[in-house]
Amino acid sequence: MRHGRYINPGNSGFKRILNSEYIDKSMLIDLINDRVGSTEGLVCISRPRRFGKSFAAQMLCAYYDCSCDSHELFDSLEIATSSNYKRFINQYNVICFDITGFISAAKRMKRFIGDVPDMIVATLHDELLELFPYLSAEMSLMDSLLQCVEHEKRQFFFIIDEWDAIIREAKDDAKTIDVYLNLLREWFKNISFTPKVVAGAYITGILPIKKDGTQSAISDFIEYPILYPGEFAGFTGFTEDDVITLCDTHNMDFDEFKNWYDGYEFANCGSIYNPYSVMSAIRTKRCRSFWQKTSAAESLLTYVNMNFDGLQDVIAGLITGEEAEVDIDKFENDFETFKSRDDVLTLLIHLGYLSYNEDDHSVRVPNEEVREEFRKILKYTDINSEWVKLISASQKLIDDTIAGNEQEVADAIAKIRDTEYAPTYYNNEQSLRYIIKFAYLAAVGRYMKIEELPSGHGIADLIYLAKPNSKLPTMIIELKWNKSSEGAIKQIKDNNYPAILKDYTEDILLVGINYDSDTKVHTCRIEINAVG
Repeated sequence: MRHGRYINPGNSGFKRILNSEYIDKSMLIDLINDRVGSTEGLVCISRPRRFGKSFAAQMLCAYYDCSCDSHELFDSLEIATSSNYKRFINQYNVICFDITGFISAAKRMKRFIGDVPDMIVATLHDELLELFPYLSAEMSLMDSLLQCVEHEKRQFFFIIDEWDAIIREAKDDAKTIDVYLNLLREWFKNISFTPKVVAGAYITGILPIKKDGTQSAISDFIEYPILYPGEFAGFTGFTEDDVITLCDTHNMDFDEFKNWYDGYEFANCGSIYNPYSVMSAIRTKRCRSFWQKTSAAESLLTYVNMNFDGLQDVIAGLITGEEAEVDIDKFENDFETFKSRDDVLTLLIHLGYLSYNEDDHSVRVPNEEVREEFRKILKYTDINSEWVKLISASQKLIDDTIAGNEQEVADAIAKIRDTEYAPTYYNNEQSLRYIIKFAYLAAVGRYMKIEELPSGHGIADLIYLAKPNSKLPTMIIELKWNKSSEGAIKQIKDNNYPAILKDYTEDILLVGINYDSDTKVHTCRIEINAVG
């Protein structure tokens, strides 16, 4: 049987993936097989960029495509152990395409984004006629597909990658979005067509399906977004076991990978890592940020600058390691309908900038890679003067701490205490800890912050661990309330907090900070401790 470009494209894409270092995610097929030919056969998976969506699409295409024999590719993978493996392999005509390819073609030909739905229909129709010559050119695409199924006795499996790209690109063009959604409705919400032609569908994108009013615009799809991935969670990215195996194979430090790329956690699955970043670090033998600047990131700058409901203050807290509550229910699954900071925070979850805890409805910055990206983004935003002052004061505070300027450090902390970033009730050591994390906000990207680390004979309040080769000293900060900064230093020494850091650094700054609630005065004591 002949291959097409979009119809029955064969298995060469997945074969190319297997020729590189491949982490077996083939049991995803088993989950899809369980849904084929049923009312649950329409699946929408939404994930951030760089989380392996396209790899999964090419794998499914190779498995279902009847124009090729893919047994050699899959027989050695985990899916081959499934009872449904042989039942479905290479049994369907496949329609597989990436929406962004059509958008790029439209731009190259200087056509409007609004032309893309018709371009998709025309291209698929022409290719269908070429592959199945008995079809009449006078028939519509829909009628041609119906006749093809009747003649071939095979249904079609649809795979659409970046399905939401038109919605993102045409965010201000309601007519184009409506035309595109109506095309999808014709295929997947049509009682005269869908049950007869569509064996199953797997569509991927960044956003969940666009809402039409309060409902999904294509309500027959079952969605598995990054917010609620369900049983697809283990296929969202690399699991911790995957990363441990890669680190062992390539003789790299797993703890460093965990710091940089961990942080997306799901029930019954545990930690999920960004596949693109992990593999990039493996190839380059170095952990760093591999976040690529995207149009979504450019839009993010706009939303952060809008500062919905004090959004910038919330982001400041997130960068310091705090969590924030978020209401995800009112987000309309697009890039232009924003009514509150919750909408923006929900978008950041879908983009991979934040991880979401379903149990307590909170968000946090997941790892060092994303934290560094936030730092880069916020550095160039047109943010308000209070934020600029906070960053500038924090940078000077770090310099003064390293220089041992105790009074300057105490004064800087007092000034931040008087800003809007301070808690309303400043009445215990936890309040002081909150202020300290804002005070040292500029340490993001230069240090790794560790809170309440068991060390020596006690638990250190805050440790700012200098990154390798940074030539910066590591800082152990001990906090006291209505005691003394000297007592804080003594506790660090008596409990031998520096002991746990002896394999990581040579020089450590011991920083004791106390607040006297009667005098309303912060004091600071700084000493250098040489680790031997």
